[in-house]
Formats: sequence, structure tokens, C-alpha cells
Amino acid sequence: MMLPHIIQFQQKGKEEEGYLSIVSDQELPFEIKRVFWAYGTPEHEMRGKHAHKKTEMVLIAVNGEIVVTCTVMPNYTKDFTLNNANVGLYIPALCWHTMKYTKNAVQLVLVNSLYDENDYIRDYKQFLKASRV
Repeated sequence: MMLPHIIQFQQKGKEEEGYLSIVSDQELPFEIKRVFWAYGTPEHEMRGKHAHKKTEMVLIAVNGEIVVTCTVMPNYTKDFTLNNANVGLYIPALCWHTMKYTKNAVQLVLVNSLYDENDYIRDYKQFLKASRV
């Protein structure tokens, strides 16, 4: 099983004119089936608080800073700080994750599946149970 990890994307440009980041199939461990973004999250709000049974994703802070705490059982917990638009965080299936945003943070999410509410594990005790399989 893969653990959460940082993915560095290609970056073109220079400080005087700006940058362009590029995502291709070679950087991702999956084919993209869905893209969404989160924005306008108050700084005191914690998002996420769930895991997925099968879904994998890559989180990118295209603006601001996002601190992502990832837990994979039996004994892996790590905080990742995303604050660079050419860096993504791979989140595997069965990874409990929470996210804290700075003001004006925008998070882009690349996903390997279409939306399915049945894929979500929103109760931490259920996550622990599912992780024992």
C-alpha cells in the first residue's frame, strides 16, 4: 500500500513573468476522472475528516496554505504543509485526512473516481474498523 507523499510537478516560467505548472499521467499514480476545488473556507474550520474506501486523490494548494494531516493504519500519521502551486499531496484509499486552510487558500483536487457517497468513511471508528481488513 502506498502512503501519502508529495508529488513535484513540472514548472515553467520565471519570476518576472510568472509560472505554469504541468500535470501529466507520468506524475500521478492514477487516471484523473474528476476535478474539484475548495475555496472560501474560514481559517477556524477543519475540512476533510473522512477517508475513502477506494478513491485516491492529489491535493494542490493553488493559493494560500493548507495543512493536511494524514493517518494510515496501523501507525502512520503525518502533517503535510501545502503552500506551493507546483506541489501536490497524494492521498491513497483508506487514509483519514483533515485539512486546515489559511485565509484565501484555494485547494485543487485531482481524483481517480466519480463521486460516490458510499465510498466515504465519515466516522473515525468505522475507519479504524475498515483499516483492519
